[in-house]
Parts: sequence; structure tokens; C-alpha cells
Amino acid sequence: MKKNILYIGLAVIGGLLAGYLIFGNNSNKGLAEEHDHSQEMESGEIWTCSMHPQIMQPEPGDCPICGMDLIPAESGADGLAMDQFKMTKNAMALADIRTTTVGSGTSGDNTIKLSGTIVENEKAIATQAAYFEGRIEKLFVNFEGEEVRSGQQLATIYSPELVSAQQELITAASLKESQPALYQAVRNKLKLWKLSEKQIQQMEESGQVLEYFPIYANVSGTVSMIMVKEGDYVKQGQPLFKLANLSSVWAVFDAYENQVSLLKKGQKINIVTNAYPNNILGARIVFIDPILNATRRTVEVRAELENINGQLKPGMFIKGTVQLISSKKDNTIIIPESAVLWTGERSVVYIRTNPNEPVFEMREVALGDMLNEGYIVLNGLQNGDDIVTNGTFTVDAAAQLKGKKSMMNEEAGEVKISHTNHN
Repeated sequence: MKKNILYIGLAVIGGLLAGYLIFGNNSNKGLAEEHDHSQEMESGEIWTCSMHPQIMQPEPGDCPICGMDLIPAESGADGLAMDQFKMTKNAMALADIRTTTVGSGTSGDNTIKLSGTIVENEKAIATQAAYFEGRIEKLFVNFEGEEVRSGQQLATIYSPELVSAQQELITAASLKESQPALYQAVRNKLKLWKLSEKQIQQMEESGQVLEYFPIYANVSGTVSMIMVKEGDYVKQGQPLFKLANLSSVWAVFDAYENQVSLLKKGQKINIVTNAYPNNILGARIVFIDPILNATRRTVEVRAELENINGQLKPGMFIKGTVQLISSKKDNTIIIPESAVLWTGERSVVYIRTNPNEPVFEMREVALGDMLNEGYIVLNGLQNGDDIVTNGTFTVDAAAQLKGKKSMMNEEAGEVKISHTNHN
């Protein structure tokens, strides 16, 4: 009996020991796991995407937009001023953010660059008109670009009015002794129609009427436009041809509205054509249009060029460079156009405040005229400032997300981040 009680007692003690070993360890393990989880929750670490900083999640994973691995967001801004913020180096590399030091010589060279075309010198364009009514019987100039000489026959015309005038001349010539006034009046009428003295004399001497009268060129030049064709009826004064003297041409450029104040009549301009890129032509500005083109917001600027050997063809694309004369050239700050963000009322740039760390700060600037694809800075920057010139919008987006001063936010403020829920 005593042995049975002893065996039962040992069995109970063994069972209790086994239960402790089995369930006690699991309980401790559960407590440890619960403790670790609470530490994770208390850490409050936020994960974001280097390409899409608007993504904020409480745990690692993939970006729902691009699928890239999320990275830890910046945990703090220790040592930074109120308006400064920091970006990750990985985000800078992916967004290709580049900076330029103001005054390093890479932002401008004190020149204005213009684009334009070669056009005909309108002062040297002559219009060949019909001096009497009639029908164009034949054209001897059939294509534009043809060279003609003064006195060269351009066409023949049939004019009933001219036929009658020739008959009057032949009759008046036979009566010039008895009626000199009539004779002189008929001759003057033909001269008003631009008939030469030689032509009138030939009519008198031959005593025959020409039905198809020749039209001769009044000047030498290149045919730039043919305005009639064979069989057309023309009226007195109607233009027939345009003849351009291409010994000189115009170089016409479009200057933007904010460049006009930098251009003056008489300034030297160096011109290069696409056809002859190694040949620099020197000229001077002879005309600045007083009227702004409201559609393109540009002003026409013109220079005149001697057309040696006819190398310059109307329609050629050209580029012009105007070197500005300024006593303040060394002190002028010029920044690239890509560095500036516009809000309509303000102009802002981002500067890198720490050359060894990706720390940035927004800076408002006052800008002057546009110069060589950049802007003259009147106030807000100084030589030595490191400004963002590529990826400016990405930097601005980072400033907005961090509640710092940005293009659309003049005052710094807190940005509320809503965490993505996960099942």
C-alpha cells in the first residue's frame, strides 16, 4: 500500500515537471515575442520610396507605384536650420539632381544668342507691273530664281488699247508739221505707259502696228515671284513679277520680350549660317521693330549683309551672337534657366547649404533680363552659392513633403503623413 502511494506521488511530481518544461518555455517564448513586437511598434520607423517620396509606410516592402524596395525615411533633422531639409543620397542619384556653383563661369558668358533666317532685302525688291491692260500671250521667264537683266524681254502682251495708241501715233506722225501739239500728246501718252523713245521711233518709222507687244525688265535681279501665267488678263498697274537684287540680304532675328532692353541699334552681331558653320559674318543691327509680335512675344531684329558670290540664300537658318558691353560684367550673376521655379509672383531657387551632405534650402531671388538661356540675378544669390540646376522640381517636392518652404508654400509647416493600412 505504501509502495502504491509512493508510485502515485512520483507520477504526479513527474507530470508537473513535464508540464512546466513543455508549457513554461512556450509561455516565456510568447512573452519574448510580445516584447519584441512592442519594441518594433514603439520605434515608429517609416519606410518610403526614393523615387516617390509621397509613399509612407510603417513597415518595409515594395513601392506600390514603381515596385522598388522601400528605404527608411529620414528619422530627424538634427543640426539643420528651420528651413533646411535633407535628402537621401540614393534619391539624389535616382533623380539625377545636379548643382552648379554661382560664379563658376558655367552659368553665362555675357552674350545674347538669337535665331533667325536670311530674307530678301526689301529695299532692293522691284515690282514689274503692267502699264496697260491686255492679255498675257507668252511668258519668257517661267520659274522663280531665274536671273534677268535690265532690258531683257519677260513676256508679250496683246492690248487693244495699245493697238489703238499705235495707230494714233502713226496718224499723228504724218501730221506733226501741221498739228505738232497732237503729235506730242500721243507721244507723251505712250511714254506714260513706259514705252522707250527707241520703241516709239520704231513705230513711227515702220508705220506698222504691233499686236503682241514685248514687256521688258526695268531692272536686273532674281525673279522671286511670278504672279501671272499665259492667257491671264491683266489690268493697268497689276504686278506681273517681283525681281530681287540679292547683292545684299537681310538677317532677321526674333528677340524675346525680356531681351529687347539689352539690344541697341548699331550693336555688332556675329552671324553664322547652317550652310557655312565655319564662316563668321560680322554685321551691325540696323533695325529693331518698335511693335511687339503679340502672338510669339518677340521683336524683329534686323542686320544687313553683303552677299558675296551669292552664298547667302533667302530662307537659310542662321544664328546670331551679340556681345554685351557692360562695366559690371565681373559682378553680374547669371544662373541657368533650369534652376528657376516660377510661381507667377515669385522666383525661387534651391541652394545646397552643405557641400558634404545633401542638405537644401529654398531661396527667393529677384531676376533681371534673360541672357544666353539664363537669367541675371538682381538679388538673392551671391558668388559661391551652390544652386540646383537639374532635378529642381524633385527637390521642391521633397521640401513640400517635409513641410519646409517651397515653391507653393512661403511658410514652413508640418506635413501630416497618413500611413498606408495593411491587412
